Amino acid sequence: MKNISAKLIELFKTGYCTPQISRIAKITKTPPATIHYNIKKLEKAKVIQGYKAVFDYKKIDEGHCTYLLINLPPDKYGDPEKVAYELALNPKVESVDICTGDHELIVKLRSKDVDDYYAWVKYTIKKYGFIKIVSLTSLKQVKTEFMRLE
Repeated sequence: MKNISAKLIELFKTGYCTPQISRIAKITKTPPATIHYNIKKLEKAKVIQGYKAVFDYKKIDEGHCTYLLINLPPDKYGDPEKVAYELALNPKVESVDICTGDHELIVKLRSKDVDDYYAWVKYTIKKYGFIKIVSLTSLKQVKTEFMRLE
C-alpha cells in the first residue's frame, strides 16, 4: 500500500480534520444528525473556524519549539498586522499574536532542531529588520486529557 503519511500530515496541519460525529454522539447521547446540524451551524456562524490535528512533533521532525518575543522596527511598528500575517504564512510558524508590553509580536515556531531554528531566525531578521528577538525554547509540552483520543 502507498505511504501518503507526509501528505496527510500537511493536510491535517492546514485544517483538514473533522470532528468525530459518531464519537461525540455516543459521549453526549445525542443523535448524530443533531450533532452534525449543530456543528454546521457553529461553523456557519464562524464560532468554529477550523480543525487541527494534535501531533507528536518529534515524530514529524518539528520537535524544536520556540516562542519568539519580537520588537518591530519603527517603519513596521504602525502596521503589526501586516508583519504578523506574513509570518503566519510561513509553514514553520504555528501561531502569531500581536501583543502589548515590551514586545509587539509573539511567534510560536516549530523547527526540526536548533540549526533549523537559527537559519529561520537569521533569514527573518534580514527580511523584516527586527530590532530584537527574545527566544524561549520549550522543553516539554504538557497535554491535557481532553486533547487525546481514547
